[in-house]
Amino acid sequence: MTWAYLALMVLATTASEVLQSWDMKRHGEVDDFRPGALAGVIGRFLRRLPIIASIGFLAISFFAFLKLLEMADLSFAVPASAASIVLETILARLILKEHVHWQRWCGTALVAAGVALILT
Repeated sequence: MTWAYLALMVLATTASEVLQSWDMKRHGEVDDFRPGALAGVIGRFLRRLPIIASIGFLAISFFAFLKLLEMADLSFAVPASAASIVLETILARLILKEHVHWQRWCGTALVAAGVALILT
């Protein structure tokens, strides 16, 4: 079950962050930070399906992490959760069509190697 909760947490975190990024790219920059304007932006965001789904995935990730901590050591759970960085980088390239510089790919490979060391 430890592996199932770890996979659930990583997949839900990845889905949440990709959805947030995708929707923010569609929405554009928030440049008015007055309280009334921020309230309007928040209200509009809470009516957007990708943001609602993102919040749901984030909640799933949080509760999966809590359950994972019941079963595994913190020294395993937190480093293993970095696997989401690897998936997010790949999906940023494939889905969001972001340019990922070779240095980021190298960093992602190092994170993947570190996660592999933790999981063995």
